[in-house]
Amino acid sequence: MLGQRQGLVVYLYSLKQAKMLRRYGNVHYISKRLKYVVLYTNLNEAEALMERLNSFSFVKKVEPSYKPFLKMEFENSKPDKAKEYDYKMGI
Repeated sequence: MLGQRQGLVVYLYSLKQAKMLRRYGNVHYISKRLKYVVLYTNLNEAEALMERLNSFSFVKKVEPSYKPFLKMEFENSKPDKAKEYDYKMGI
């Protein structure tokens, strides 16, 4: 299946080459107004791919997503008593 993935935000000068980025990963979203592409690729290939994409003349800049490196376990998260009561009643 899929391994660890990382998102890359690729800012473009023109959207003509946006389809060409499909060969480098999964294109998740293309913004026509702000001219950027959200691209998902394997985590171990992301750094090399960022350098390769930056070398293209139609790319302004490439920014990585930091979500794989964030800690998702939160501390001191107390549930709201009113909501907890509503869930027990089945509302």
